[in-house]
Amino acid sequence: MDSFGIGALEDANKFNDEGANTLGHIVEYCNLGRANSLGVRQGALVIPHLTNLGLIAAAKRQRKFKSVGLYGSAREKSFGKDTSSGHWEMMGVPVLFDWGYFSSPSSSFPALLLNSLIKETGIPGILGNCHASGTEIIAKYGEEHVRTGKPICYTSADSVFQIAAHEKSFGLDKLYGVCKVAYNLVKPYKIGRVIARPFLGVGGHYERTDNRRDFSIPPPAPTLLDKMVAANKSVIAIGKIADIFANSGISKHINAHGNHEIFDAILSTLPNAPSDSLIFANFVDFDMKYGHRRDVVGYAQALEEFDSWIPELERLLGKEDIVIITADHGCDPTFKGTDHTREQIPILVFGPGVRSGGYLGIRKTFADIGQSLANYFGMEPLDHGTAFQII
Repeated sequence: MDSFGIGALEDANKFNDEGANTLGHIVEYCNLGRANSLGVRQGALVIPHLTNLGLIAAAKRQRKFKSVGLYGSAREKSFGKDTSSGHWEMMGVPVLFDWGYFSSPSSSFPALLLNSLIKETGIPGILGNCHASGTEIIAKYGEEHVRTGKPICYTSADSVFQIAAHEKSFGLDKLYGVCKVAYNLVKPYKIGRVIARPFLGVGGHYERTDNRRDFSIPPPAPTLLDKMVAANKSVIAIGKIADIFANSGISKHINAHGNHEIFDAILSTLPNAPSDSLIFANFVDFDMKYGHRRDVVGYAQALEEFDSWIPELERLLGKEDIVIITADHGCDPTFKGTDHTREQIPILVFGPGVRSGGYLGIRKTFADIGQSLANYFGMEPLDHGTAFQII
């Protein structure tokens, strides 16, 4: 569940994230009637299945909750609060170095970088060059971009270089080509990802499309995914997982966009997945559509919808199948700014053979998830993390 944090970490002050709590504040807003929207949702947050799995108990650190599986939370060991760090650490490779950032809110990018990008791609220039929300900067520069052919370049508190362009007037393939050039140019700056942000529409009515693509640097060491593939096991990546791991350690990639489509892909993949498979999916809407856009109503509605799907997944599970629901960072939709928030993540584990009512505590690193999966699949221990017993 991309961005589904459950409370600020002890070091949140280093990120100006003191008091952030994605789940806690959504619950609070719902209880106060501040997440009501006619025809969308009303009242208190209704997530009975996630609650039975121990989500609320994990957030409140309740040790004696009769959950239907295992529940707990985890702190992040990585130095950042970005997508790559969270996912890589989850799979056993914490990011124990500082990413590079374009920290200046305006004139964010070095002139040398932009001049090289313009020269190597032949674009007439760039627009933006600042920290910005993706939807807001498209609204601001969209018409000028279409008129001039200059792509919109912007960044955030994450280690990213983002490029937005109109799919028709600029061209999707051309956008990907510019991003590939940018990917090589930002390497000396230790930037984690270049993100293509295509959009469609006309002035005043621009909307980002599902053709986003992340150009990520590969993890600095082999992850659980790499080791599974090397051991002739299967890793099936759904949605943006393959991009996050730079296609390393992926047996099969299933292209899916949005929470609905991603969940449907899981349902269709699970029954036919070979033995010793890991199906890894990222529910991107929580972060992209609701967290970053500070949409509490949308986030709450998406949580309730996700919760309602859980029984359908449970019915498909074989006797040895397990499910782990977790997250990669926070993105509190009630918080200041539009960036990720430094938070703990939930760990909810269930399946026919998973012991019930087990409190996993507060794990010291997301890597405990990868280590536990390595143990479950009968593999050699990873370099980071402490396994918890699943069965």
